[in-house]
Amino acid sequence: MAHDEKKTREFMPLSIAVLTVSDTRTRADDRSGDLLASRIEAGGHRLAARGIEKDDIYRIRAVVSAWIADPAVDAIITTGGTGLTGRDGTPEAVAPLLDKEIAGFGELFRSLSFDEIGASTLQSRCLGGVANGTFLFCLPGSTGACATGWDRILAPQLDYRTRPCNFVELIPRLLEK
Repeated sequence: MAHDEKKTREFMPLSIAVLTVSDTRTRADDRSGDLLASRIEAGGHRLAARGIEKDDIYRIRAVVSAWIADPAVDAIITTGGTGLTGRDGTPEAVAPLLDKEIAGFGELFRSLSFDEIGASTLQSRCLGGVANGTFLFCLPGSTGACATGWDRILAPQLDYRTRPCNFVELIPRLLEK
């Protein structure tokens, strides 16, 4: 990651919502949601909203849709539900909402994750995209996966100072026709 060496760009905080998808987690033991929320705030961004939803495609889609429709939310990160079991449905819930998929997000995540967990990274169906001018990223539910996704991909891409390019500079153009 390269920052603006000439310091010509100021940091621009974003409003980011976090949704944990799990049949078993509660706010008291949502370690992945806690990790993301703390890193978002430590990075200078605002936690726009936070929730926990069961592994139900329509409930996930309802929460994410409400956040997509909220102009105060710049980005949404989900954690959980990206695996291969019958209950894992976060990608199926989110994909129909996307205007554009960011295919490189999942590809890069799995590439980085391979160094940490080897071929097990194949079981991740993490997803990135844009919906109604809002960035949307679906991460696996483990704290390690959330740390990798935030630290190595999202933190630099959600920082306006990152060169040669970043997601933040695209925000004003996401709704162009």
